[in-house]
Amino acid sequence: MMKWQHQDLANGRWFELNFIEQMGNVGSEVERSIKWKEKGNQEQSWGAVTRFIELIFLTIQDPKNKLKLKEMCQVKELFLDFIIGENQYHQTKEQWQRYFYQFAYAARRGK
Repeated sequence: MMKWQHQDLANGRWFELNFIEQMGNVGSEVERSIKWKEKGNQEQSWGAVTRFIELIFLTIQDPKNKLKLKEMCQVKELFLDFIIGENQYHQTKEQWQRYFYQFAYAARRGK
């Protein structure tokens, strides 16, 4: 059985959040993983990547997000290629920041 870093979220609390809030939280881990990788701290970066994987999988599993499944799967694939793969899609940190900024902004505004 997998040991979740976000045990309370895995136990159902994640599904109480709306999609915007979920993606805002996913984006926080994206931001952390990029920041730590740039600072050369692979251990911290990998920790954030692991939390990203956990949160994006919880988001994918949430039944209310089924119409966004394709987008979430693409986010997972593209980001993992960017942060730990060969970056075959030529993504930049600025692109990731712009993508997730919309969710963070909307979540703060309560949308």
